[in-house]
Amino acid sequence: MAKTVTTLFIRDDIINLLVVEGKQIKQWARLPLEPGLVRQGLVLDEEQVADKLKELFKLEKVSTDKVIVGLSGHNSLYRLLTLPDLPEAVVAEAVRHEARRVIPVPMDEVYLSYQLVPAPEKERHVFLAAFPRNLVDALIRTLKQAGIEPYIMDLSPLALCRTLFEPRGIIVNAKLDHLNIMVMEDRLPEVIRRLTLPGEAKSLSEKLPTIIEELNRTVAFYNSSHQDKPIDSTMPVFVCGDLAETPESWQPLVSQLSYSFSALPSPLESPEGFNANEFMVNIGLALKELSPEKWGINLSLVNFNTLPDVYLSKPLRVSQILIPAGITVGIGLVIFLAFFTWNGMAHNKVLRSQLAPIESQISLERAEIATLQEQIGLIQAQIEPVETTYSILNTTLTYLGESREVVDGDLSEIDRLKPTTVDFTEVNHTGDTVTVSGVAPDEKKIFKYAADLRSCDRNFTVIISSITAMSDDEGFYFDFLLKHDG
Repeated sequence: MAKTVTTLFIRDDIINLLVVEGKQIKQWARLPLEPGLVRQGLVLDEEQVADKLKELFKLEKVSTDKVIVGLSGHNSLYRLLTLPDLPEAVVAEAVRHEARRVIPVPMDEVYLSYQLVPAPEKERHVFLAAFPRNLVDALIRTLKQAGIEPYIMDLSPLALCRTLFEPRGIIVNAKLDHLNIMVMEDRLPEVIRRLTLPGEAKSLSEKLPTIIEELNRTVAFYNSSHQDKPIDSTMPVFVCGDLAETPESWQPLVSQLSYSFSALPSPLESPEGFNANEFMVNIGLALKELSPEKWGINLSLVNFNTLPDVYLSKPLRVSQILIPAGITVGIGLVIFLAFFTWNGMAHNKVLRSQLAPIESQISLERAEIATLQEQIGLIQAQIEPVETTYSILNTTLTYLGESREVVDGDLSEIDRLKPTTVDFTEVNHTGDTVTVSGVAPDEKKIFKYAADLRSCDRNFTVIISSITAMSDDEGFYFDFLLKHDG
């Protein structure tokens, strides 16, 4: 049975709802929004927009459970990062480290999402997206007021990139108030730009000079960093948005630029009366779950869930909450060491590329050889402290690994022996001491729990620090102090 997905995209002026089953468009609807309710992707009047959403889903008789939602790409940033071949366990921290370096806004103002993409040996390539927290938080609050459960979210430019059949191409999404330009190469969004169009121009034809200028600027920017494979006249350009509604307006683009222009086609089967161009973002959202590769279609490699972890429905485990600070430090040391080693390898590669011409000039430049030999002596003198630092870091990481095993074992046993009617308020592991605080319905449960901990194979000495009756006489607070006997 073909999978059915529901997608929702709230623009500044309209709400788009689309239901897809397999490759078939099954249901679609649009509901206009009054000016001022949403501006540049930010929901300003959450209550009114929530009421509009309730009205739309009720009218169309569409379930509000498990909806894929689109987020405006306004003020969003995209980067392709190159990292050393780090262990899987530290990639997330390495991405956050690089994000702080390359994203020019405070990290507490954005959410981050990323995905590993194909890379050469000894490297990891990461596609990173950073998008405003205020846009996401306002959207999620609005959806919750409307009783809608989002389980996947994506940025609208990435959704548009996903609709492209070709492994390479340029997508131009032109609206009256803004312009998106995306460059796809080898199924990766290499460049994503969003620009505000001049407000004084009242029609797209008046804005065409700006569109042409920005398209040329995007191509020049891309070619400056891809001189081995620049964009040329063979690169197809696909148009969507308001510009696609008026094909006659493409003539200035065709006459002034050497590329081939066509409307961005839909990879889904459209029923009669359905305008795919109006729902292209929704179609891209649906393709996140429909596995189009099964149909022989190879779309964008970038397909991650941008819904922040705080909004994902998943239970928290004790081990996720009680991560020792030392382990975090250890991960940081691994990342530091990996970057240090990788940068050293890159530097050595540059030196090796310079070795051949130096050798060809040895007979004529003996004075230069002497200088180089002095430099080699200096470098060798620097190797010893680097090796010493490596040894210290390696010893530290080994200790942290052993400590982590002890901490994980203690916390697992403490959690396993806890009676079901006892709740933790705090568990803190420091060195060979663990403090456990909690609430129990009666004192017998507390003493029984303490006895179980004393008799377990972790060799705990258990000290009951305090037992205090709750003010409402509905239970007792307790504090344990656990120490290892040996």
